[in-house]
Amino acid sequence: MAGLLDILAEYWPKYLSGTWLTIQLVTISAILGLLLAVPVALARLSENRLLRGSATAYSLFFRGTPLLVQIFLIYFGLGQFGFVRSSFLWPFLREAYVCALITFVLNTAAYSAEVVRGGILSVPKGEIEAARASGMSSFTTYRLVILPRAFSIALPAYSNEVIILLKGTALASTITLLELMGQAQLISSRTYKPIQVFILAGIVYYVLTLIITWIFRVLERRYNRYQVVAR
Repeated sequence: MAGLLDILAEYWPKYLSGTWLTIQLVTISAILGLLLAVPVALARLSENRLLRGSATAYSLFFRGTPLLVQIFLIYFGLGQFGFVRSSFLWPFLREAYVCALITFVLNTAAYSAEVVRGGILSVPKGEIEAARASGMSSFTTYRLVILPRAFSIALPAYSNEVIILLKGTALASTITLLELMGQAQLISSRTYKPIQVFILAGIVYYVLTLIITWIFRVLERRYNRYQVVAR
């Protein structure tokens, strides 16, 4: 116990810095990933074969390959294309932070799209029929009825995806990002006390998981309050 406190007392700024970077990666990736997941989920449900096939191929690729491989492909692979290096985006795309964000967004969007798609398919048909009977267009029905209802249904499953995303950010350390795991590896190499160092990192991950769980419980109570009252 004393060893843990000694390491924390000396290296807490690095743990704090790594935790803050981890929170950034999770928050930005989750928000952008969800925004991308909605059109992907709608494309997966489309009657257009080309649109549905493209969305399915995207989803299967990012759900069927390891996240580490995806990180390496984007971080090391983009620089091999001349048109990428000569583009105005190259100063951004050569940064590890940007490459990690792109990977996490694309990866979590593929999983989140399946969560959203499941939520859409679970919306009671009576609610959809009532919306159409009241004269709503398909766009308005999706905007005011289907997507909000699907979101409330999908919240528990989506919370699991955000927690998985949190754990996945640990792989950002493989491309030189000093997020929580990267800082822990750095501290371990300096102290030669890997057990204590990684126990502290694990505690931080656990606390972050509890915070994410609490946030989604609040959201569930807010968006599903009518179902709770009905029971």
